Amino acid sequence: MQIHRDWTGLPANSRGATVAMGNFDGVHLGHRVVIETAARAADAPLGILTFEPHPREFFAPDAPPFRLMNAESRANRLARLGVEQLYELPFNAVLAGLTPEGFAREVLVEGLGVRHVTVGADFCFGKDRAGDAQTLMDLGAELGFGVTAVPLVGTGGQDYSSTAIRKALTDGRTRDAERMLGHWHRIEGEVVHGDKRGRDFGWPTANMRMEGLHLPRLGVYAVLVDVLTGPDRLSCQGVASLGVRPMFGRNEPNLEVHLFDFDGDLYGQHLSVALVEFLRDEAKFDSIQVLIDQISDDADQARAVLAGA
Repeated sequence: MQIHRDWTGLPANSRGATVAMGNFDGVHLGHRVVIETAARAADAPLGILTFEPHPREFFAPDAPPFRLMNAESRANRLARLGVEQLYELPFNAVLAGLTPEGFAREVLVEGLGVRHVTVGADFCFGKDRAGDAQTLMDLGAELGFGVTAVPLVGTGGQDYSSTAIRKALTDGRTRDAERMLGHWHRIEGEVVHGDKRGRDFGWPTANMRMEGLHLPRLGVYAVLVDVLTGPDRLSCQGVASLGVRPMFGRNEPNLEVHLFDFDGDLYGQHLSVALVEFLRDEAKFDSIQVLIDQISDDADQARAVLAGA
């Protein structure tokens, strides 16, 4: 998959795609339908047109983190779906200031040379969100590219949406989130140095930051872990604590992952951690020994859950 971070100066072999357009936060089942529709719409390479940062981050930079995945995780997921061209356009004042017609003409036609564009039925674009799916259809007819607006999809009377997935994760309902995503919710990122207390307790952990990401319910989870880089690339099971470590006076949330039956150095490597099941809330214990005993119980419970996952 080729990744482009501008819409100008693209080589000829990177233009002329059929593109699905949107933010694709989480790449959930509703997004999958938009992408699959784009793949069938024209005999052309499959592309994704998305934005970085997310427009909501641009317009409200001080709002609490809300993203289900960072740009790297999104790109990894899209590559698995057969996307050949990822147009990850910088969302800045220039792009935000384009009218719907200006966006269609300058970005879609002159920049990307799109053959076809597929969007969700609720898609809005252009300055002040003035354009919608019908606007895009009209502009496509005028400027020479096809447009398909895909109806929203869902189950049980609820549309698949990033908002609904965030709510499920906030509640600790990981399996409900999985049903909407079509895959486990994953936290991906680099392993950073922590306090190394887990190693002292006999439970070494790989520590990952949660900066910029929506926080699921704080607590302990049964997890599936993929080591994406380094000499020890593997998939394994584990138990993870997502929280602020109240026993040690920390207040910045991070993810601490213990990999079962693994003994290696993961510092600087990238992990993908799937939250399979919420086990318990984060807690402050009366002593280190009580904490160690609880971690052992958590690991036993996680192994039991993952045996049937």
